[in-house]
Amino acid sequence: MNTRILRLLCGFAGTFLLTLNSVQGQLLEPTEPESVGLSSAGLEAVTDNLRQHIEAGHVAGVVAAVARDGKLVYFENLGMMDLENETPMPADALFRTYSMTRQVTSVAVLQQYDQGKFDFDDPISLYLPQFAGQRVLLDPESSDLSQTRTRVGDITVAQLLTHTSGLGSRSSRLYRENNVRDKTISLDQMVDNAAKVPLFHDPGTEFRYGIHATILGKLVEVWSGKPLQDYLAQNLFAPLAMEDTMFWAEGADAERLATVYRPTEGELRPYSIETVSWTSRPGLIEGGVGLLSSVMDYMHFSQMVLNRGVLDGNRVLDTGTADLMYRNAVPAAAMPIGNRGYWLGSGWTLGGFNLVLDPDTYDFPVSAGTIWWDGSAGTRYFIDPRQDMVMVIMAQVSPSRGGGFREDFKRLVDAAITERR
Repeated sequence: MNTRILRLLCGFAGTFLLTLNSVQGQLLEPTEPESVGLSSAGLEAVTDNLRQHIEAGHVAGVVAAVARDGKLVYFENLGMMDLENETPMPADALFRTYSMTRQVTSVAVLQQYDQGKFDFDDPISLYLPQFAGQRVLLDPESSDLSQTRTRVGDITVAQLLTHTSGLGSRSSRLYRENNVRDKTISLDQMVDNAAKVPLFHDPGTEFRYGIHATILGKLVEVWSGKPLQDYLAQNLFAPLAMEDTMFWAEGADAERLATVYRPTEGELRPYSIETVSWTSRPGLIEGGVGLLSSVMDYMHFSQMVLNRGVLDGNRVLDTGTADLMYRNAVPAAAMPIGNRGYWLGSGWTLGGFNLVLDPDTYDFPVSAGTIWWDGSAGTRYFIDPRQDMVMVIMAQVSPSRGGGFREDFKRLVDAAITERR
């Protein structure tokens, strides 16, 4: 392997040996970009652009990776993990993934489906009876608990997977006023809280992005008989070599947790999105937004999705079940999604994966059928079946736009493809 690809894969010269050993120990074997139809020069432009975003103060640091045909062609760790202490961004930095947690929980749900634990059309009240009598707001913009009506239909597992159950966002006024979600409470308490307040609309009638995956996490506990964190560790993290994915970081792991920054008066300043620390066990083990992870761990997860449920010989989903993640499962009654038409020109696939159906409506080139989503602190992944590629980029910035560093990353990686399929 020549020095150019080594530098691309390893990032800072100061962490050369550590990073190389870390990458070589992963399931995605490093290879030269040209061997799988990408340009090394094009990928160097990706790195140059990320450095520009760091120098401009959009993000403090970033880790990014690209694989094609199951081979790692790009891996960079740039900038700082901690500006105040001048700590360089390590290759194995831990990031708050927020909404990228949902996909992991959804795969756990699909595993339970493979085991025959439920049917997609099952009412969730079969397993969580507290949802049986839940009512609906007369006005979805209101938080007046006295203004409700009888619900039409039951919430199903499929509706939780497609954000069409009638549940809402953790940051909605209704939930905030009634303390539905708090990281200091237990998962059981949050589920009870969510069942006590009304739905925003009847199940199956509208798309509303919300706390669905957290409720799904409780269902995984019911079906498997195990705490969510234990189930994920045994059935996803171990077979997918996701050793750096966890709900909280202690000891040496805590030292790899990147600081979240917010642009303030022209400079990046530390910012706490949550009042509860990520370095000790929270009360709430939250399948919607609770995971920490590394770029390489999420590359493994993404490659498994691309491979239709298998990674390095370890099958975690039946092929037919994995195929469901590539299909729009939002019911016709709930389309178009929200008040912007299709969600960024997209449909929503079973499991909460965002599937780009019309690349002409998006603001950078993507292949039709690309699956992607992101987290509210600056993380994002892409799974492109047509080009046989996975891409993951992570920083820690709130708001998450960071000057468009993630959009530039995808656009420039796309431009580096020399053999398009």
